[in-house]
Parts: sequence; structure tokens; C-alpha cells
Amino acid sequence: MTSPVTARDRAKAERSDAILHAAARLFAARGYSGVSLEDIGAAVGVSGPAVYRHFAGKQALLGAVLVKVSEDLVSGGRRVAAAADDPGERMRALIEFHVEFALGNAEVIQVQDRDVAFLSETDRAEVRRLQRTYIDLWMDTLAPLHPMPEGPDQDELRLRVQACFGLINSTPHSTRTAVRRRAATAAVLTAMADAALRATI
Repeated sequence: MTSPVTARDRAKAERSDAILHAAARLFAARGYSGVSLEDIGAAVGVSGPAVYRHFAGKQALLGAVLVKVSEDLVSGGRRVAAAADDPGERMRALIEFHVEFALGNAEVIQVQDRDVAFLSETDRAEVRRLQRTYIDLWMDTLAPLHPMPEGPDQDELRLRVQACFGLINSTPHSTRTAVRRRAATAAVLTAMADAALRATI
């Protein structure tokens, strides 16, 4: 039998979430090496040592940030892909999902691109595993749009998917107006990504 969630449990979960968001913001702004636990604690109104009540240390906090974003991508991608029957609609749904995710999580994606080397071996392996799972989901969705007599070219599918991620992920933190003009940015990125993935050679 599951124990009831208490007000203290909710408060602890909210504080943990606040610490994660503050850490992602500070890691994005200063880099992993430029941030201390004291900086993260101060951002949420607690002392550095108080952060240890929620996370084992700065490296564990980085792992929590990056594992969570990878888990969210996989679970969200699976959800939108399962909701579409037509291969083209499924691809479009995945693109729209990833564009919205990138625009809403630009700081975390920036941290993932730059600071993954600072992860513990265990967290790095888990992030890589989740990334492969997410890429495989996109490849499986893209394959029917590029039918070949001898079967899909896995290397080409992977190249298309990873290039598409590069297009989408780089925009939010390289263009100042991207997040401010979110709807317009999303429309442009979705159209460009869809065209790139479907392009014929």
C-alpha cells in the first residue's frame, strides 16, 4: 500500500524541482565548472549545504538535470508518435514536439550539449542510452518516408535525424528572438525540419 503524500513531501519535491531549474539555468549561463553548490542554493534561497538534503552533490545534480531531460524526450516522443497513424503525420508530430521542447528547455539542451563530459560514468551511460532510444524512435518514424527496395539505409536515416536535431536545438540559444517570438520560430523550424527530413537526393 502506497503511503499518502504529505504536505512535507510536496514541499520537498517542489524544492527539488526548484533546485533542478536553478542548476540548469546557472550551468547554461556559466558552465558546469563555473557554478558552485552555494550558487545554486542561493538561487533558491537556501545554503549550499542544504542542497545536499536533495542531491548528493553538484555532479549528481547535473546528472539529475540531464537524465530527466532525456527521459522527458523519450516519453514525450513515444506519446506523440503513438497518437498518429499516418507515417507523415507521425513524423510531423515528432517534429512539432521536439521544436516545442527545444524552445521551452533551451537552457537544459545547452547544458547537455556542453557539459555531458562532467557526468558520472553511470549517468553518462544512462543519458547516452536514452539518446539512442530517442534517435531510434525518429529513425523508425522516418524510414517509411524513404522506402528503398533493399530496405532503409540506417546510416542515412541517422544522419538525417541528427542533422535535424542540430537545426532545432541550436536555434533557441543562438538567436535572441527565437524564444520571444516563439510561435513564429516554431512554425519556421517545423517547416524547415520537415523539409530537411523528407528531402530527396
